Amino acid sequence: MRTVVECVPNFSEGREKAKVDAIIEAMRIEGVYVLDREMDADHNRSVITLAGEREAIQEAAIRGVGKAAEVIDLNRHQGAHPRLGAADVVPFIPLEGASIEDCVAMARHAGEQIWKRYQIPVYLYEAAATSAERQNLENIRRGQFEGIREAIAANPERKPDFGAARLHPTAGACVVGARKFLIAYNIFLNTSELEIAKRIAKAVRFSTGGLRFVKASGFLVRGQAQVSMNLTDFEQTPVHRVFELVKREAERYGVAPRASEIVGLIPKKALEQAAEWFLQVENFESSLVLENRLAAVMGGQMAAGGLRAGVEPFLEQLAAPTATPGGGSAAAASAAMAAGLATMVASMSRAKKAYAQHERELSDAISRLSLLREELKSSIDADAESYNMVMSAYRKAKESAAADDIVGSALKKATQIPMGVAEGAREVGRIVETLGPITNPNMKSDLTTAAALAKAAIEGALANVEINLESLKDPEFVAEIRRKASRVRS
Repeated sequence: MRTVVECVPNFSEGREKAKVDAIIEAMRIEGVYVLDREMDADHNRSVITLAGEREAIQEAAIRGVGKAAEVIDLNRHQGAHPRLGAADVVPFIPLEGASIEDCVAMARHAGEQIWKRYQIPVYLYEAAATSAERQNLENIRRGQFEGIREAIAANPERKPDFGAARLHPTAGACVVGARKFLIAYNIFLNTSELEIAKRIAKAVRFSTGGLRFVKASGFLVRGQAQVSMNLTDFEQTPVHRVFELVKREAERYGVAPRASEIVGLIPKKALEQAAEWFLQVENFESSLVLENRLAAVMGGQMAAGGLRAGVEPFLEQLAAPTATPGGGSAAAASAAMAAGLATMVASMSRAKKAYAQHERELSDAISRLSLLREELKSSIDADAESYNMVMSAYRKAKESAAADDIVGSALKKATQIPMGVAEGAREVGRIVETLGPITNPNMKSDLTTAAALAKAAIEGALANVEINLESLKDPEFVAEIRRKASRVRS
């Protein structure tokens, strides 16, 4: 399967085009595409958007960090945006055929290589973070390049994840991570009072009581107060909701939004959400957009069957005369589809005014279903791999005195995976039940299908659990798994 990963490195240079050109040129390797570049002179920062295959794009990012270290000297850098490194932030984002776990592995590989090749210390953030404190970028970047010089050596909590406890003399440190798609969104106010922008940012950002999945700061840009934001999950906290809150908060100070800007790229879905909200189109669906309908019809023909083309390879693997993928993988796929359907129903209902009173419950359901869906998708491959490990263990056991331990360990792993699928499917099914009364009744059939898929996943996964338990010789482990299975069935 083809993998496509996005990488959006941020560099501390937004005024000298030749330097940014040199960095981009260093990242131009086969299999990597430069989708966008944004240079901001006031922030003195550039945002480059890349997309490509896994191995190629991580190498491109590493080379970009190296070139930035050559052409940028943070000792001479000044700008409105906080920064820790010449290559300040390097996030990997899964797009197609890749998971957030894949991007975590990429971030760790890139971080290790950045230190080895360029002697630039690296911190890991977001999904790749090694501690809860480092999930938030602002915690890592606290003090910036100048403020962390002494702290990095004196304070164990500021020690980098890769490299020695010292900054590169001119390139500082680099923050590398894995995350979902982020929208960089700025709103300009019709005032030059920076304090107003800071107060609005405080009211909007999640860390100080504002909207979930929003990070915000106030800046003065070209003589205008600006609320600068990162929207880390636009499906749960959409752009239009952020704009409305900024507008409402601005009214408290007698000002208003003058304009807004997108830094980098934005998914089409985010703009469709905004159009639906501001136009109050009651029957809005993505398929009402002409270009979407054309892509569905013409693209489906060109892609040998549209949606079928996406699922057909997996179905053919299931039908093949091989042991894997088998029932365990099919159960995980069934549960993941249940979570996907439930997410769709909750998301479409949340966008409607008629269900505004249920926004909190729907948002919580969407958040949990998204996590479950990712876990269940990972289990599709994990189940097949665990079976292969069991077969390998049986072969190794023939030549080892510790045969029972080798086989038992593999069987336990092969049991825990479908057990996790069953528990995940059970939670999906329970969320589906709660969605019925608070979602559009016209989507009842989708919830019915989701419930049936979740139930099938539970039965299939537990059947795989039971068949492995029959071969295990650890009574305590068997008893514990059977207790879990009993709770899932109840």
